[in-house]
Amino acid sequence: MPLQDDFDTYTLFIESAIDAAILKMGPKTLLRDACEYSLKSGGKRFRPLLVCLIAEALGQSFSVLEAALSVEFFHTASLIVDDLPCMDNDDERRGQLTCHKMYNESIALLASYSLITLAFEKIHTSSVMMKKEGALDAEVRGMRALQEASLCAGILGATTGQFYDLYPPEVSLETLYLTAYQKTGTLFDITFVLGWIFGGGDLARLSEVKACAYHLGIAFQMADDLTDLSTDKKNLHGMNFAVILGKDACVSAFKEELSKAKTYLIELNLNTPCMQKMYHKLYDLGLK
Repeated sequence: MPLQDDFDTYTLFIESAIDAAILKMGPKTLLRDACEYSLKSGGKRFRPLLVCLIAEALGQSFSVLEAALSVEFFHTASLIVDDLPCMDNDDERRGQLTCHKMYNESIALLASYSLITLAFEKIHTSSVMMKKEGALDAEVRGMRALQEASLCAGILGATTGQFYDLYPPEVSLETLYLTAYQKTGTLFDITFVLGWIFGGGDLARLSEVKACAYHLGIAFQMADDLTDLSTDKKNLHGMNFAVILGKDACVSAFKEELSKAKTYLIELNLNTPCMQKMYHKLYDLGLK
């Protein structure tokens, strides 16, 4: 499905695919309900949309929807865990009760496990679909996608990012960049890598793709930190770019990271009109 400038319409398409995926999660139980509750909690679908934008820029005729859903499942699983009392201890997310508050901690943890494994399954499904549609290197691409997702979701990625967020070795800018990349940036890695791999991009250029994702992920975290600062969020601590750098310096760093990301978008031929609109949405988010 070609993407139009009307992202809201395409978001409805993603929502429909999520609804269909939920129905394939087996009989209705509290566990399935918890997965559905978390997936349907009002996310902007920024990451799955990026997967589709990247594939479209590459001229891919294969469907990347399963890969896009994989990213959203990874993301949602991480949010469920981040909100737990033993982690960030949040009662609300996006204006509604967190998963463990709506159900309980054990169900929330099982929902996170379920979504992580389903995310890996969807990567495999993407490879199978690609092979059926005639891609000769579909199996190679599937294995590379699984490898990259495993690195990003595992101890070298998101889990250590959350660990450093809870137990920083020191409160410093260097530690903050490392934590921001591993906790937030690795999800952008998965997003860009899956869009590129299943969009038919040259595998030899994955390092450039990941560099683009790195700068966009850091910019996204800076925008989030600036939002926390502007809304006077309670309990802000040193592991926040706006706190360590100060608001003005953080805005400057945010613009620099976005500029670096845009350079890679241009070099990778990903800077389509739709990607530019997404880029400006993020720019506005950091400056609101």
